[in-house]
Amino acid sequence: MSDMRLIVAGAGGRMGRALVRAIAESKGAVLAGALEAPGSELLGKDAGVLAGLPANGIKLSADLWAMSKEADGILDFTVPAATIANVAIAAERGIVHVVGTTGLSGSDNAVIKSVTNRAVVVQSGNMSLGVNLLAAVVKRVAKALDQGFDIEIVETHHRMKVDAPSGTALMLGQAAASGRGVTLDEHSERGRDGITGARRPGNIGFASLRGGTVAGDHSVTFLGPFERLTLTHQAEDRMLFAHGALKAALWAHGKAPGLYSMADVLGLADI
Repeated sequence: MSDMRLIVAGAGGRMGRALVRAIAESKGAVLAGALEAPGSELLGKDAGVLAGLPANGIKLSADLWAMSKEADGILDFTVPAATIANVAIAAERGIVHVVGTTGLSGSDNAVIKSVTNRAVVVQSGNMSLGVNLLAAVVKRVAKALDQGFDIEIVETHHRMKVDAPSGTALMLGQAAASGRGVTLDEHSERGRDGITGARRPGNIGFASLRGGTVAGDHSVTFLGPFERLTLTHQAEDRMLFAHGALKAALWAHGKAPGLYSMADVLGLADI
């Protein structure tokens, strides 16, 4: 089978540059396009040079329709508005869309889901193998422990991250809620400040820390009577997310239309 031809969305950003490097370092995929926002000062720059590699001749462009003509997939770690704009084009072209964008609203996710009857989408709040294994364990633990154990999720990211809680924290919250047999929307507790009153039984709490250059630390703590259990994942470099996204794209190539997750990619969907 020939190499999968991939477009990197947001190719001028930190994650985009990591994705360009991951493609260059891996077998089975080649860079077919580098997408950047209209008006960006990076348009026309060489994607390889921006990623700290030799020039590869792929210039950053804002025209996804044109570059997707000869592509098999797009790796998308951008912002919600850009991802939603990319969804329609990727579906129309029939290319795999790997979505790692966080901060998506319920209506954004509905738009993504609406194309999956005719398109292949792999969406996850985190593309890390370790984090997805953590989510599977969190679901199991939440199911095993009753509501006498409170659940608190703490995440730390670099100072430039714009959304909170992180997509990974929400993914872990969803896993805990699923294990408990409840919905996260109805049992989520965030942003405590002032006189909040006692903690409501059964809720899943979130706390977000921002600073420095942290790639991503997440912990889920189950706090019961006289004991607590903490499950933790620490990301040391965003390249792990890039390689996970690339693994997802290669796995999805040739799959039937549908909405998939990293749990599907890693064979964890039934856990």
